[in-house]
Amino acid sequence: MKRVMLKLSGEALAGEKKTGFDEATVRKVALQVKKLVDDKIEVGIVIGGGNFWRGRTSENIDRTKADQIGMLATIMNCIYVSEIFRSVGMMTNILTPFEVGSFTKLFSKDRANKYFAHGQVVFFAGGTGHPYFSTDTGVVLRAIEIEADTILLAKAIDGVYDSDPKSNPNAKKYDKLSISEIVDKKLQVIDLAASILAMENKVPMRVFSLNEENGIINAVSGDFKGTEITCE
Repeated sequence: MKRVMLKLSGEALAGEKKTGFDEATVRKVALQVKKLVDDKIEVGIVIGGGNFWRGRTSENIDRTKADQIGMLATIMNCIYVSEIFRSVGMMTNILTPFEVGSFTKLFSKDRANKYFAHGQVVFFAGGTGHPYFSTDTGVVLRAIEIEADTILLAKAIDGVYDSDPKSNPNAKKYDKLSISEIVDKKLQVIDLAASILAMENKVPMRVFSLNEENGIINAVSGDFKGTEITCE
């Protein structure tokens, strides 16, 4: 496996506080990614914005404006996390689909490939740049564009279940399933638009818990405790 796309939720990076950042959690992520980079694996990263902003829960803000705030939240997350990555010895760059002054660079596939060739971790912030699309769609879109070998979905739970394991103690965990099954069964792994995009472009995924010891490294090797999602 040469190139992977890692999706981190903003909530996961907030730790038990559920808001802002938990530096110890982010540092653990950084050290795992550094091991991958040291092994010559190219890593792209997308981070959600849920630790700062859940605009869809508000009825008093226009949806387009709420989504724009969410895009900015993902940029703040990437700036912070990229600095923690740098503190443990990695080189990073942040790409966005719209201009953010000198804070980031404008996304292009060629620019991303140039950064990867120089051993940098590339953060893809700002989602797709358009409202009505989540960071789920953003991570699948960027994974397709940069030709990532797989998408790693680091979540708060340890895989895909047939129902919510928090409310159903008898929920069944899947060790392996196809992206078409996710669409057919309406399993909430990623949103529907992202699922269909992944299915049409045959993008495999691996879902695992961020709390698993060395979960990111294990997911890359294939020896992990989560769910393998095939592109059949």
